[in-house]
Amino acid sequence: MLDKILRFLVVIVLLTLALSGSVFAVNPYPAKGEKLPIISLPIPKNSVEKIYLGLSGDGFFKIQQIKAKAVVIKVFNLYCPVCQNTANAMVELYRQIENHPEFREKIKLIGIGAGNSSLEVEVFKQNHDIPFPIFPDEDFKIHKILGEVRTPFFIATKMAGDGSHEIVYTHLGGLTDARAFLDLMIEAYGIKHEDLLIKEAASSPNESPSKR
Repeated sequence: MLDKILRFLVVIVLLTLALSGSVFAVNPYPAKGEKLPIISLPIPKNSVEKIYLGLSGDGFFKIQQIKAKAVVIKVFNLYCPVCQNTANAMVELYRQIENHPEFREKIKLIGIGAGNSSLEVEVFKQNHDIPFPIFPDEDFKIHKILGEVRTPFFIATKMAGDGSHEIVYTHLGGLTDARAFLDLMIEAYGIKHEDLLIKEAASSPNESPSKR
């Protein structure tokens, strides 16, 4: 009799959790192949950052409006030690993209400070000499839209034919090798390494691609 009562209680608990959405959620994080949710961010006041994103004016913009074929988003938090440790790698990733003839105008980087105010984001930016735009998310609104991911979390997207952005790669955790991360994105975007080497050689005829 006691066993039947216990089984009944377990069933009731599971049903309650399922109805509340707490159970059977396979993966709340953004996943490869999904469309990036619509996220609004303030247009940077810094003219250099505004030009980098291909934006103008004031107000807000959507990530899909960034003038690029692909966007890499880093979700971070000022007080996250791993986020701090990955900052240098992100700066190096930015430099590799900007110095690459194939990627310079096609891939853009942005950061979103989950739970961070404008001041905290600025502290993170100055402490690590972040050259790309990063934005505050003090009320965790964007963080919730992205499935309340842990930090640091990286999302690589590419523009689809309808103007939306398809998620092609995600990564949770540390990042120390910028080139390896770029290689993963190249694979995700379906770009052939042979084509890149040819274009690199054409842009720098006096430099062997193997030295890059």
